[in-house]
Parts: sequence; C-alpha cells; structure tokens
Amino acid sequence: MYLSTLGRTRSADGSRGAVGGTVLALGAVSLVTDVSAEMITAVLPLYLVIGLQFSPAAYGLIDGLYTGATVLLRLAGGHLADRISRHKAVAGAGYLLSALAKLGLLAAGTSAPLIGLAITADRAGKGLRTAPRDALITLTEPPERLGTAFGVHRTMDATGAFLGPLAAVGVLALAGGAFGPVFLASFCVALLGVLILALFVQDVRLPAPRERKPALSQWREALAPARSRLLPAACLLGLATVGDGFVFLLLQRRTDLGLGWFPLLAVGTSLAYLLLAAPLGRLADRFGRLRVMISGHACLVAVYLLLDGPLGGWPLLVLIPLLYGTFYAATDGILMAMAGAVLPPELRATGLALIQSGQALSYLVSSVLFGLAWQAWGPGPACLAAAAAAAVVLPVAVLLLRRKP
Repeated sequence: MYLSTLGRTRSADGSRGAVGGTVLALGAVSLVTDVSAEMITAVLPLYLVIGLQFSPAAYGLIDGLYTGATVLLRLAGGHLADRISRHKAVAGAGYLLSALAKLGLLAAGTSAPLIGLAITADRAGKGLRTAPRDALITLTEPPERLGTAFGVHRTMDATGAFLGPLAAVGVLALAGGAFGPVFLASFCVALLGVLILALFVQDVRLPAPRERKPALSQWREALAPARSRLLPAACLLGLATVGDGFVFLLLQRRTDLGLGWFPLLAVGTSLAYLLLAAPLGRLADRFGRLRVMISGHACLVAVYLLLDGPLGGWPLLVLIPLLYGTFYAATDGILMAMAGAVLPPELRATGLALIQSGQALSYLVSSVLFGLAWQAWGPGPACLAAAAAAAVVLPVAVLLLRRKP
C-alpha cells in the first residue's frame, strides 16, 4: 500500500531512479493539497482588496499572518515530530487543520477578524506539517541527492499550485462569481490530500536515543549547525520577499488585466515553477546550491524593478510570472537541502522548523512593511524600496552561507 515501500525505481539500463517512493508519495500529497490551497490563494487578494475593500496596509497584515503567524506551531511541530519520532502523524495533523480552516473561511463571511482567524488556522496547519514533511524527505534520501529530491517534490507541489487557480476560475465561473463555492471545493480537495497521506506515506522511525535530553538542550543542539549561517541567512532572505498577493495585485494594476483573469497570474508563475524546480534542483546538486539560490533571488529583484518599470502589456504579463516562478524554483527547497545535509537525523525536523520559523517571521515583517509603504508612498516607490532591500540583504546572506559551520 505504501509507495515508499517500493524503493527507488529503476530505468531501462538498471540504474536507480532519481528519488525514492517516500518523496513521490509526499509529492502526491503536496500536489493535491496545493490544488486546495492555491484555489484560496488565487482569489484571496481579489476577494479582500477588491471585494471587501481592504486597504493595502490591512491586506499586508493579513498576508503576513498567512505565512508568518505560524512560528510557534512550526517549532512545536518540528520538535514534537523528533521527540516522538512520528513525523507522519504530526504532518497529518497539520494537513487536517488546514483542511478544516477552509470551512472557517466559508463561515467567516465579510468579517475581517474571522477571516484573519481562519487564515491563521490554515497557515498554522502548514506550519505544523512543513518541517516533519521535509524531515521525512531528508531522512529517506542521501545528502548528495537532496537538491534533486526537493526539486522533484517541489515540482509535484507546483503542479498542484498550477492546477489550483485553474480550478478556482472554473468554480467561480460555475458559481457566477461567488466565492463561497470556491472555499467549499477547496475543503473537499484538502480532505483528499489527508487521505493520500494516511494511505500511501510510510513513516520513518528512528531508534530512540539512549538518554533523553531536556527540550531546551535539544533545541540548542538543533540550532548549533545553523546558528552562524542558515538561520540568520533565512531571516534576511525572508525580509526580501513581499508575497505573491502584492506582486499579482501590482501586475494586474499595471496591465489593466480583467478581474476574471486574475487567478491565471498564479497559474503562469506555477507553470514556470513546476517546469524548472526539478532541473534546478539537479543543477544545484551538481554545481552548487548557493549559486542557484543567488540566481533565484536575482530574478526576484528583477520582478520588483519591472513592476515599476516602463514595460507594460502582455510582455510584462509573460515576463513577471516567468521570473517569479524561476525565483521559487531556484530557492524553495534549496535552503532545506542545505540544512538537511548538516542537521543530525534525530533533530532534523526541529532544526528545519527553526530555519523555516525565522524565515516566516521575517516574511510577516516584510509583508506588513510593504503594505504600509504602498499606502504611504504608492506602489511604485514601495517596489523600488523592496528591490533595494533585497539588493542589500542578498550579499549579506551569501556571506553567511559561505562561512564554514
């Protein structure tokens, strides 16, 4: 029943395939879950800013909560998974919480506090599941192939992100533009992801340590390999990222794209992501993960500059999703591959959670600041400020990542 018991596939010449069954099974879970998540993500900026008339600052706060308000659960999820050596169970609880949060959005109506609560619950589920899921990948793949493994997983994840906005467009069309059916359909798809996890993903049980260390000692030990490099670099890189919703809203305004086509901006980004994630993961394993990550953030700076540049019309509609998808393909998973190669197996999920939490907290700050800058200065100066901030923090992050552990 478990895909992970099949081991690695073999090609015609008898060589082993790129990844094992656990990566493929988790990729299938992420694919289905991302269909559900991106159905919401694709319409949420439109729903809040256009439909409910949220200000840029208010949307920035909501967008920050969408990713950054899950820090404690990220840490708790990673630590709990390591503590009880049940990564699948902790990840499953996170997937289920996110699924139930979709019903919360359906019940929230136009209440901003309830919408914020439902979004926080959804992202809390993501925070709870991410570190145990990524730890399972690192525990079943050799260190020298982690870039490839995360590339394959992120490709399947991005396939769901590609299909999700298309599904949202279809449901919106059938529902006459009503958002409620989108939330309900998203809930049903999310439950399917939980079912796939329960049936097809096998857990990895590590031998219990001879001596149980206090929790604080465990966290210090998990942080030790990353405290001088990976964690501060992740925080800096989080500050350079303003969020998909802002990018797509600005692109829609620059090109006068019809509101009905708005979810397709996420489709274009996801298409570039899914086509490039696996090749860039293999490239990172072969030529260096840091080089690929630098190239990805250079694409992000280009996106910010183009949003305030002279280019417009369909060339901008093609170029920004391409660059933005390339940014994600070259960065999402690469940092986790770098961390997975140095963190001890028995503390893998805890260490990954610490790094992810630092990045998420920085993202919350970045999103709120960008929303305030947009409201105070206008979208153009806000984009230039984001580009300048990214150009400043990227070299510092590179220096940190190049330091010897």
